[in-house]
Amino acid sequence: MTRPLLIGLSPRILHQAPAELGFRNKTLQYLEQSVAHWIMRRRALAFMLPAIETGGVERSSVRISDYVREIDGLVLQGGADVSPISYGETPVRPEWSGDRVRDLYEMELFWECVVQGKPVLGICRGLQLINVALGGSLYQDIATEHPNAISHVDQALYDQHRHPVLIEENSRLAKLYGEGYQHLVNSIHHQAIKRLGRDSEVEAVSSDGIIEAIRMRGTCYVTGFQWHPEFHGGASELLDSGPILDDFLAAAEKQRR
Repeated sequence: MTRPLLIGLSPRILHQAPAELGFRNKTLQYLEQSVAHWIMRRRALAFMLPAIETGGVERSSVRISDYVREIDGLVLQGGADVSPISYGETPVRPEWSGDRVRDLYEMELFWECVVQGKPVLGICRGLQLINVALGGSLYQDIATEHPNAISHVDQALYDQHRHPVLIEENSRLAKLYGEGYQHLVNSIHHQAIKRLGRDSEVEAVSSDGIIEAIRMRGTCYVTGFQWHPEFHGGASELLDSGPILDDFLAAAEKQRR
């Protein structure tokens, strides 16, 4: 039998673990279960790719290119804000400082995948990271910088907070779902794309014009979604996340051949 596809996931990083977890003064790297199980639904294998930091593994022993060579595709999962420093700005508030360490690692992973032709799929923060890696910028806080925007985050509702998105005509998403239709998705973000990165196209927007999906032009498969498709399972009223996953895995299978 042909071996399953090997999909790498960038880690979430907890730089200061709560004392009750029993890891005093230690850094934790982890992934959220739903995203791993979403990938594994199609018999692909999910592997977390721990970040390489100074003081840990020496880069001469383990390189980013080694990681990417072994996987068939990369998923940049959600999590902490992208640091404004990563797109040339100063954080307006301390709580919007983001995770610069993770930014740098994921941008390395992203560009190595592009170099090696490995497909990349970004989820929420992952979409924002791709946009920043391509030279774009973000709203540090939608409600502050885009006051006419609809609500994109609700702390109480979390993944039960939803709004429709409109898929752009003639986009790859339109080929998967049809053109001109509005689809309901979850919304769990207070940052969003402000200036679109180079060599990328908008694939979906919300009613207030906030970019909800992008794709990079060129031969390498790179796409990103502001919503969490891995949280859509079991909710029939939400956009079916199956076509997104199947399209990504088909690209991974194609590059493997």
